[in-house]
Amino acid sequence: MKLPIGIQTFATIRTEDYVYIDKTKEALDLIENYKYVFLARPRRFGKSLFLDTLKNIFEGKKELFKGLYIYDKYDFANYPVIKISWSGYMQTTADLHARVFAIFASNQERLGIKEYNRDNPFSCFDTIIKKVYQKYKQKVVILIDEYDKPILDVIEDRTQAIKNREFIKGFYSIIKDNDEYIRFAFLTGVSKFSKASIFSGLNMLEDISLSPRFGNICGYTHKDIKEKFHDYLTNETKLEKIKEWYNGYYFLKDKIYNPFDILQYFRNKVFDNYWFESGTPTFLIKLIQSNNYYLPQLNKIEIGKELLSSFDLENMCLETILYQSGYLTIKDYIADDDGIFYTLTLPNKEVRISLFKFIIEYLYQQNPTPIVRRIRKTLKEANLKEFKKILHSLFASIPYHNYTKNELSKYEGFYASVIYAYLQSLGFEIKVEDPTNRGRVDMTILAESNIYIIEFKVINSQNLTSPNVSNPLEQIKAKRYYEKYQTIDKEYSIYLVGIVFDESKRNVVNFAYEKLKATSQ
Repeated sequence: MKLPIGIQTFATIRTEDYVYIDKTKEALDLIENYKYVFLARPRRFGKSLFLDTLKNIFEGKKELFKGLYIYDKYDFANYPVIKISWSGYMQTTADLHARVFAIFASNQERLGIKEYNRDNPFSCFDTIIKKVYQKYKQKVVILIDEYDKPILDVIEDRTQAIKNREFIKGFYSIIKDNDEYIRFAFLTGVSKFSKASIFSGLNMLEDISLSPRFGNICGYTHKDIKEKFHDYLTNETKLEKIKEWYNGYYFLKDKIYNPFDILQYFRNKVFDNYWFESGTPTFLIKLIQSNNYYLPQLNKIEIGKELLSSFDLENMCLETILYQSGYLTIKDYIADDDGIFYTLTLPNKEVRISLFKFIIEYLYQQNPTPIVRRIRKTLKEANLKEFKKILHSLFASIPYHNYTKNELSKYEGFYASVIYAYLQSLGFEIKVEDPTNRGRVDMTILAESNIYIIEFKVINSQNLTSPNVSNPLEQIKAKRYYEKYQTIDKEYSIYLVGIVFDESKRNVVNFAYEKLKATSQ
């Protein structure tokens, strides 16, 4: 079977021998038990294909579903469908209005109705719904793809973003006003705006984005990879490596692959950052920069349910945006008397490597590739003398103006963030504030057969009143942080590393290390 790369049309996939992962069980559940539904997933996760699947179900095209879960479980009654897709780029209010009327024209032509009111898009939408109902003597299905795109297109222009938000807020309220004519409405998007900012006009909408029942509604499971892509699996296929690179998204059911990555990998047979390269996270990096964000925190973030699922233009939470856009995913969650709390993490190797390379280029204005290659070699070979030289050169090359407008060089977190960014771009497993029974290690690196336990300190050599700073290497030894790794069922060499930075010199001034011993169980 062929790979459905770039194909979001259900009929094409079903009639032209493309691989299709059956999502009709979830579709049937929605159709039978819900009326107004919202689903948020990161870009290129299969939302558009699922929406088109619903369109074909409601249009009664039963022949396309032969062999799928829904085929003999649904009567395939024919409903008129209004489909709204916010494709194209909407930079101004005029662009948005032009797109709305183009959408209306397309639906009117397909449904065989006429509505010539081009003065008021809200009135036009209202009339279209009523005319469709009157013509077909059947309730209307409304499917909206990328409901938030008019806002996200102009997210860096706050004034225009708010204008677009208010427009679509009023636009979606028309759905509520026509409840008696509507059979089903389904909206997809990347972000979940707060009800107050978008959905106050559609407050009966049920959000299934974090429902375990629909956790696999988009994306591929590892079982899907093994069963549906067998034509592309050979003896040389490294399933565990595919899993390491592209699996890891979690919406409270199974771990999920982004379909775009998998399809591109099976076509090219090369591990690469396919999904990451299809978008540019410049806006997110600007937020990281403006907030002086502590990058190692991205390894483990705890966040409440309301904050996780609520995007607000007036008060943008970086963690929320990173999660909703797919750069973070859920690792675990706890439900107790105080509510539901989620732990977020980086989903997979592709995102870890690509995101931090982008951060290095944008924030530190460096090409990371040469340095990353050198760091990888030194850590694999445990050449810590060379690692020290690389770190010194790295900090010396960060542009001076990165320090002049703030006091970053005073903080241990700045140096940890820089080192963390470079190390994450290697693809090694990095643990920050690694817990032991005697305290937390600043950073632990698992680099193939070597483990590096690292403590950081910051001093000011020009400040004579500054208190003495303990030797970070001696702190590791005194607290015996390494004991945690002496019982691992794998052979490792353990290295203890203490690094001291001088805020006045903005660089490494002391780098001490000691090899503990090799372990084998």
